Amino acid sequence: MSNNHYFTTQRKVRFEHCDPAGIVFYPRYFEMINAVVEDWFSEALNCSFAELISSGRGVPTVSLQTQFHAPGRLGEILYFSLVPQALGRTSLTLEIIATHQDQRRLTAQVTLVLIDLGTGRPQPWPDPIRQFISPDQT
Repeated sequence: MSNNHYFTTQRKVRFEHCDPAGIVFYPRYFEMINAVVEDWFSEALNCSFAELISSGRGVPTVSLQTQFHAPGRLGEILYFSLVPQALGRTSLTLEIIATHQDQRRLTAQVTLVLIDLGTGRPQPWPDPIRQFISPDQT
């Protein structure tokens, strides 16, 4: 798969993200990861989660593997990069890396599946999304 669809965004670590020690409480990272994926859908794929849901589809996370390399701290700006890794008929695997000043904070591999919200059954990715993510596949 071509990795030319690199996406970056940033998040400031706020008080709401931290535990009493002033470091990011790990479940808050999962909220940030989801926000990065949602931004990627809206900004890179031109397909917002609101549009997906109103069309009767959703993209639940079916697998999430995360390595925490160093703590994120209150006030830091975290830079998130997202790169598609694998595109199946109904699934999509993304790599997401968060850094602060070139120091890695976390690496996550996220697998999403496009589903029909009415039935809960997997759906094939639409051709425009498929072609954007992996232009060599038709």
